[in-house]
Amino acid sequence: MKSPLLSLPGAVPAEGVDEGVAAHYGDLFREQRALADGTGFVDLSHRGVVTVTGDDRLSWLHLLLTQHVSDLPTGQATEALILSAHGHIEHALYLVDDGSTVWAHVEPGTQDALIAYLESMKFFYRVEVADRTDEFAVVHLPAGSIADVPEGIAVREMAYGRDLFLPRADLESYAEKTGPAAGILAYEALRVENHRPRLGFETDHRTIPHELGWIGTAVHLQKGCYRGQETVARVENLGKPPRRLVFLHLDGSEVHLPGAGTEIRLADEAPDGRKIGFITTSVRHHELGPVALALVKRNVPLDARLLADTTAAAQEVVVEP
Repeated sequence: MKSPLLSLPGAVPAEGVDEGVAAHYGDLFREQRALADGTGFVDLSHRGVVTVTGDDRLSWLHLLLTQHVSDLPTGQATEALILSAHGHIEHALYLVDDGSTVWAHVEPGTQDALIAYLESMKFFYRVEVADRTDEFAVVHLPAGSIADVPEGIAVREMAYGRDLFLPRADLESYAEKTGPAAGILAYEALRVENHRPRLGFETDHRTIPHELGWIGTAVHLQKGCYRGQETVARVENLGKPPRRLVFLHLDGSEVHLPGAGTEIRLADEAPDGRKIGFITTSVRHHELGPVALALVKRNVPLDARLLADTTAAAQEVVVEP
């Protein structure tokens, strides 16, 4: 779905999964600084929007999600996962309940598969699931923003900002009042800085929640059964995940930024040494320079010198080994 805000001055369209919104509006670092200072907004209108209504919505979702939501207070934001039977991450949902409806935004293009799964699990529960992507657009306001929030809309408020479920017809008029606009690349740079994983970026077909630090924020360890819980409990109580998320400081003298999928090796081994991980997201940060998130094998020493292809990298711990 192409955003009308791509008509704003300087807008450069994003590519790949974020196609449909702006990558930036002409000055990536200015846009990052604006968000870090609590000004402006990010157009996330390409993300899927799903709602669940009905008297049983919270108790029903509680059976399906990794998060404890049966008693979710009205207006409290949370995030949750849907796992496969083997505990691998299939969906990530960013939720809020407004008292009558659970609102969730999800990765672009994943809402159809999510809704198909939810529909298959309705049984006798009093719930209705709907795709609201055509009607509502997600807009992100950074932490510290004093921008007005329209009355009567669902809002997710987190430590790093607020997500608004804005009527899509109001997107352009809201942008005029709330600017300056920041592109998805600025939003991604701050996401990487704050070590927040993203489905389809930090995940692959075998990722489990422990590897990304999603235990606690998206996975509740004291709730009842859900699909994939056996794997979550087994790893939590008896073992360690095979991989762990790390934050990388990349050599700033390199012109080339190693992209997602770039293999990581130990710098002390030969150039064709064994692969010990790969970059999941890399960005240029307005203060930190080139940085990245990566998945590496759990037993990689914390002080190991790393190479992402030919680029030197130093790691910071995100998930403890």
